[in-house]
Amino acid sequence: MENKNQQNRTETNKKLQDLEQDTSYSDGQFLTTNQGLKVNDDHNSLKAGDRGPTLLEDFILREKITHFDHERIPERVVHARGTGAHGYFQVYEPMAKYTKAGFLNDPSRKTPIFARFSTVGGSRGSTDLARDVRGFAVKFYTEEGIYDFVGNNIPVFFIQDAINFPDLIHAVKPEPHNEIPQASSAHDTFYDFISLMPESMHMIMWLMSDRAIPRSYRMMEGFGVHTFRLINEEGKATFVKFHWKPLQGVFSVAWDEAQKISGKNPDFHRMDLWEAIENGDFPEWELGVQLISEEDEHKFDFDILDSTKIVPEELVPVQRIGKMVLNRNPDSYFAETEQVAFHLGHIVPGMDFTNDPLLQGRLFSYTDTQLTRLGSPNFHEIPINRSIAPVVNNQREGHMRQTINSGRVAYEPNKIADGFPKQAKVSEGGFTSYQERIDAKKIRARSDSFRDHFSQATLFFNSMSEIEQNHIIDALRFELGKVDMEEIRMRMLGLLSQIDATLVSKVAEGLGMAVPSKPESPMNFSHGADADPAKSESVKGKSSIKKSEALSMAKVVSKSIKTRQIAFLAANGVDGDALNAMKSALKAAGATVKVIAPKLGKIKDSKGNAINVDQSFLVAASVLFDAVYIPGGKDSIAALEKEGDAFHFVDEAYRHCKPIAADKEAIELLKGSYLGKKVLAGTSDESKLAKMGLVLNQSPAVFIDAISKHRFWEREKPEEKFPA
Repeated sequence: MENKNQQNRTETNKKLQDLEQDTSYSDGQFLTTNQGLKVNDDHNSLKAGDRGPTLLEDFILREKITHFDHERIPERVVHARGTGAHGYFQVYEPMAKYTKAGFLNDPSRKTPIFARFSTVGGSRGSTDLARDVRGFAVKFYTEEGIYDFVGNNIPVFFIQDAINFPDLIHAVKPEPHNEIPQASSAHDTFYDFISLMPESMHMIMWLMSDRAIPRSYRMMEGFGVHTFRLINEEGKATFVKFHWKPLQGVFSVAWDEAQKISGKNPDFHRMDLWEAIENGDFPEWELGVQLISEEDEHKFDFDILDSTKIVPEELVPVQRIGKMVLNRNPDSYFAETEQVAFHLGHIVPGMDFTNDPLLQGRLFSYTDTQLTRLGSPNFHEIPINRSIAPVVNNQREGHMRQTINSGRVAYEPNKIADGFPKQAKVSEGGFTSYQERIDAKKIRARSDSFRDHFSQATLFFNSMSEIEQNHIIDALRFELGKVDMEEIRMRMLGLLSQIDATLVSKVAEGLGMAVPSKPESPMNFSHGADADPAKSESVKGKSSIKKSEALSMAKVVSKSIKTRQIAFLAANGVDGDALNAMKSALKAAGATVKVIAPKLGKIKDSKGNAINVDQSFLVAASVLFDAVYIPGGKDSIAALEKEGDAFHFVDEAYRHCKPIAADKEAIELLKGSYLGKKVLAGTSDESKLAKMGLVLNQSPAVFIDAISKHRFWEREKPEEKFPA
């Protein structure tokens, strides 16, 4: 039987065709050793008699065990846990006014890409649902060479200078004395560091927001974080900020839900991406750019080279210039997703860097880490990292070298080989760095334009809806509630007081502490030992923008329910006609339906027709679904009323603000739940209930509309809040 991905390689994707030469298919093949020797017995080692000792000469055993013993490589220090997929990028219109990069100028070209999404702090075996930044990296296999986009799902970062990066990661990783906690920032060492680094406060607002617990990798934005340059054919530069805008919408889960998903299915995000692609629901993102002329570099009330700042879309709109589609899963997680190596320094003509000090440090770090993780300077020869553009140079040998370089010459200039390989002129596609004039003294310092650490944190908080603000407050209460040392919590409250008075007062209330009269002084420790602290003291500038709608996920509007997971709770005697009608309507709208019943196997509807059960209550959980539907059928409802898991399923879905639909007979089941006793007992007005995401005895169209709204966060208000 031909492999599915082998069939998919017939498409015109040059990278997939390139990978084909290194892909092995076992269908119809004999088992062999690594030397190609066919194996006759793979179940018994060679012994001196059937009960005797194993013999050292058993080269098949030795090869198999030795390879097994060396199968693990060092995991990434950060971004260890991730998943990836193949696809393509296609620009909408030529961008020649701003850049000469080929893949940004030919709308007919589908540039092959490989995207990897990840959490940051946790180990490879941690959960997908940690409160964390998500890595968003894309490798473009362009005709001019590799271009790597290496970003996150949050547009800012914790620090301004790369020299602080090792300290940041040491602080957020499990504490070294006991290796606890895993994949969590809620501990003393992290907040000890953060409380002394006020430049982190903007990032902390994002990290405590719902952006840090996305519903899916497919439903999160991506950002380049730094300011880069685009260069056109005339050598004119334009500053650029990169954005990825998901066409699936931008959605999150609830924090309580995230923690429970981590227990029920820690692979939730990885499985979600895999299944969507396998089902043909290919995720799509549009590439957006914010373009700033060099003349406008200093016109803002922030520094565009400061990675702790955004450029508000109200000041510089995002222009959507192309689309990325992920349409094929990897054949091998290790060979592709684990071994893929990204590096900010992988660029093509028409692109260049800026003097962002965090960016400059990252340009060193990525190559350095690949040498340790992948074990050789030849990591570019690993198939997933290999360029589809010709690679010809005088770099030779090294561990695990694969290229066979012919000829006598491995240097230049030379005459023996007529000067080849030769340098390329700019007109021949040769890369040249942007000629930026620099006239400055060598110094360890930061620009005064980097000192405002609070105005954009305030902008972010003020741009959130009331519900989103409450989530940030609750997240800070949770995180700081895990911090044992009171002095650290007090320092954090001091910094929060510089962002918003309501924010800090509510966080302090949750911690049982008083808001300090002023922050600890000096407030900023990111300066040298001999520096004047007053000259590096954090300040709160005045932002020209008070609110930015683009920052709030509550402003996202999506009428699609494509790929949404809907749970049907049913048992023997269910109303099959109602179940099938709802199922057909949801599937027609692109949703996925799973029938959940007391036992696996099949149930029979009220007419005796068999219905396949997808999961039992023992396996299923409401946190793994986007919405719940309960069809009628007296016997089915009576059976479900005997299942405590059914009541828990409904109540938990209500607590997490998910749409719930029930047919007329199924309302009896709801009446026995918390939802029925506290909500349905107060009103029977179906239109009012529908506004709360409770679709009772109404058409599939009403339920579909409710699902498209994702969540009904208003339920979290005090009068509706589910008890802990």
